[in-house]
Amino acid sequence: MFENLTSFFGRCLIAVLFLAGALQKAVDPGAAQALLTGWNWPETLVWLALIYNALAGAALILGVAVRPVALSLAAYCGLTAFFHLIPDDPWQMSIFVKNWAIAGGCLALAAQGGGAFRLRFADKPLGSG
Repeated sequence: MFENLTSFFGRCLIAVLFLAGALQKAVDPGAAQALLTGWNWPETLVWLALIYNALAGAALILGVAVRPVALSLAAYCGLTAFFHLIPDDPWQMSIFVKNWAIAGGCLALAAQGGGAFRLRFADKPLGSG
């Protein structure tokens, strides 16, 4: 039971980070857009990132497709870390390092899978009668 509870709560804590990121992008997209344009990326990508953050966060909480979602989040964190690679800004550098730590947590989630507390759509495989 301990493993199931810690897996679930750990998954939820990581998910909240991405849900908060989606909310932040909705309320103040300018900050994320500035980071994107600083790297010559289109600022409209902020809306795709918002949708991805929201859906991935919800999937982690529900326990839906945890392994592929967690792997994609690890890659997302690794990529977005570089937006914060501003050596002259200690705050941005701390976010750069935190993104890599979150990627590590997502890799651990991917290795572990959804655990016992996850949404199950069927007790038997589709098409098995």
